[in-house]
Amino acid sequence: MLGERAGRDDVSPYVAAGRATDLSGLPETFVDVGSAEPFRDEAVAFANGVWAAGGGAELHVWPGGTHGFATWAPKADISKGCRGTTLAWVRRRLQVGDGVDPGT
Repeated sequence: MLGERAGRDDVSPYVAAGRATDLSGLPETFVDVGSAEPFRDEAVAFANGVWAAGGGAELHVWPGGTHGFATWAPKADISKGCRGTTLAWVRRRLQVGDGVDPGT
């Protein structure tokens, strides 16, 4: 995506989120990542940054999960757990204070 701009200082954190230095004011955030994911450390650092800025984050690191595991192995127990956890988080967010029932 960045092409020749990769690594340059003028790349916005809206394009390269890992460059963001101010994570305050973000909405409640859900982060899940596989333990064998190449971006695992960045995902964990992002959740830590949200917490450090006083925000709310829910972090899940899936043991043995690789990049895209829930998509390329949808019937695996780990993938089912990941999707179920994500759906439960979304349902909790929708039910907070607004009376919305996301159904089952």
